[in-house]
Amino acid sequence: SKREIKMRKLDSTKVRPLKSEQLLRIEDHDFALRPGFGGSPIPVGIDVQVESIDSISEVDMDFTMTLYLRHYWKDERLSFRSNKNKSMTFDGRLIKKIWVPDVFFVHSKRSFIHDTTVENIMLRVYPDGNVLFSLRITVSAMCFMDFSRFPLDTQNCSLELESYAYNEDDLMLYWKHGNKSLSTDEHISLSQFFIEEFSASSGLAFYSSTGWYNRLFINFALRRHIFFFVLQSYFPAMLMVMLSWVSFWIDRRAVPARVSLGITTVLTMSTIMTGVSASMPQVSYIKAVDVYLWISFLFVFLSVIEYAAVNYLTTIEERKQLKKRGKASGMYSIDAVQAMAFDGCFHDTDVDMDLTAFSDRCEENETQAHASNVSNVDTTRIKRKRSVKGNVGRIILRNNHVIDTYSRIIFPSVYIVFNFFYWGLYI
Repeated sequence: SKREIKMRKLDSTKVRPLKSEQLLRIEDHDFALRPGFGGSPIPVGIDVQVESIDSISEVDMDFTMTLYLRHYWKDERLSFRSNKNKSMTFDGRLIKKIWVPDVFFVHSKRSFIHDTTVENIMLRVYPDGNVLFSLRITVSAMCFMDFSRFPLDTQNCSLELESYAYNEDDLMLYWKHGNKSLSTDEHISLSQFFIEEFSASSGLAFYSSTGWYNRLFINFALRRHIFFFVLQSYFPAMLMVMLSWVSFWIDRRAVPARVSLGITTVLTMSTIMTGVSASMPQVSYIKAVDVYLWISFLFVFLSVIEYAAVNYLTTIEERKQLKKRGKASGMYSIDAVQAMAFDGCFHDTDVDMDLTAFSDRCEENETQAHASNVSNVDTTRIKRKRSVKGNVGRIILRNNHVIDTYSRIIFPSVYIVFNFFYWGLYI
């Protein structure tokens, strides 16, 4: 009946929709050409929403970022009639049939459009021909980093956008909403960096063969977390330096203890320096952490050299004292270990050494010591020998050398001054 036919016409679900290609008259135009070809450059607005900064690599000097990239332009060839002035939204299948800006990322290493569950592409066309083209992209791009202040550094990186084919005579790339064109997710965070700021800027790029191009910049500053490196590098280095100072309080005659302590701290400092260098790019300039670790290594090394000087000067001093006292008494008595230190020969008993025969052979010294022990001497000579022995013992058993005394004060004082200067300079 007529009533049923009228009801069917009013029911929009029963009306077959027109094809989008027919509604936009895609077949009637050549979309290989840009809008307004031959006239003024077409303005293309850009805005970006940063979803996340996925990683920062010091070794590769790059960063990875996921973002929503939106383009705005007007193409009158896509205008259509609409009684309600509503836009039409399409997915990525229509992109290949119309003209879209050829924006690319300068200094990009890798990039891709997300395709789960389908390609993350949206195209929205308004009746007057205005177009919104949106992509969800992950891009890895270069960041020219300066590690001279590492790990107390702040890195400034930028992601640059530019048209590949159209120079400024054909396409004008600009930020759609000025400084507000760049927005970020509130929950963006990184393990090693504070994100200090995001900003948008623009400029021009010149290529000798093709001319000038509009270029947009997404700038962000990254300040490194210092606490991780304090725990992993600075604090262990401080402990090794302070541990090397323990040898200044150890008896200078305890050669194995002081040498072992010095070599252990030197090797530990070498391990710390190797671990830090392994995680960094092989740059040709000195980093702040290198300055600290090398000077700390120098303090540890000097503590070993300090004991070598103490041991050498102590030996020279004791020999001079023994020669001086030996000339006055003609004979002195020292134990077997001390005798071996002076003449290089093994003795199984205490030895009475005569400096007039100090350079004779070991056999003669042993024979003289045996004869001296067997022969009877008078009480006056025994008292004189005991007096000389007591004086020599006081010289040898004296624990404190003048170099050790000064080192206990100079080493910590200089290291504290260095730390104040270092942290004041770099922080």
